[in-house]
Amino acid sequence: MRAKHQRSGSAEAGAGRGGRTGASLYQEITDRIIAELERGTVPWVKPWGSAKADLGLPSNATTGRRYSGINILILWGAVIERSYPGQNWLTFRQALVLGGNVRKGERGTTIVHADRFVPKNEKERAKTDGDEPQAVPYLKRFTVFNVAQCDGLPEHLYGNAEPLPEREIVPQAEALIRGSGADFRIGGDRAFYMPGTDSIQVPPQPAFFQQIDYYRTCFHELGHWTGHPARLARDLSGAFGSKTYAREELVAEITAAFVCSTLGIEPTVRHADYIGTWLKVLREDNRAIFRAASLASKAADFLLGFNAEAEGAQQDEIAA
Repeated sequence: MRAKHQRSGSAEAGAGRGGRTGASLYQEITDRIIAELERGTVPWVKPWGSAKADLGLPSNATTGRRYSGINILILWGAVIERSYPGQNWLTFRQALVLGGNVRKGERGTTIVHADRFVPKNEKERAKTDGDEPQAVPYLKRFTVFNVAQCDGLPEHLYGNAEPLPEREIVPQAEALIRGSGADFRIGGDRAFYMPGTDSIQVPPQPAFFQQIDYYRTCFHELGHWTGHPARLARDLSGAFGSKTYAREELVAEITAAFVCSTLGIEPTVRHADYIGTWLKVLREDNRAIFRAASLASKAADFLLGFNAEAEGAQQDEIAA
């Protein structure tokens, strides 16, 4: 909180294709997220006990690169729905290159790649007017498969990372909070980020019914904190109840989910009033979830960078 001031392809379909227009693809994925929220499933805060996969962000099994933005939510949703045991994904062709194959009849999961291009008529207009042509954003769809849908892949791709022991989760979260250097003020019964003073207020941890939620709350408020003009410079001007405020709340909540998942922390689901607010935003704007997930990825990467800095400093200290 801030204070005031698949359509799926088949194994035979290959790695994906253009398909529908960008507008319908935005709507298709937004409708999928809305349906999950209406069922009471928040795709970025999963009751992971009912899924087989460990906590973590989905990755490409070939490159090791983590997916980002809306693709994290799409792939988490597929892991939950189909009870996949891992978070590794690849395209049909990547499976073949690795010496394996996607089992016949398996349904893939549609993810998207955002890019920009300059239409021919825009180039002609710019040439006539003597100014710079304006690029147009578009979405391209790809189909990926979980490694559990494949045979013959290298054995190590089927494994999951060892889950962090519970006793290590809290110190790791504390280290990230401390490493951020944010002005945390512990006390009271409310949690919020105050842009004017660039400070975060959270209740003491024993005040939470489930103490692990203290960390989710800290990372939610740190999500807002990343939006300060001196950091990622998002619009934090929205008053409570406004659309701008609701969109920023969505960014902060998904940021907290991405950070928690990376650290191995399992938070609980938000209350129904938050879900109602998110549904309103998504129903009015079919690109809102894409923007929120993209901004959340940037915010989570920004915060997790403090972990890398802390680990680097610790290694330098050990070497010295």
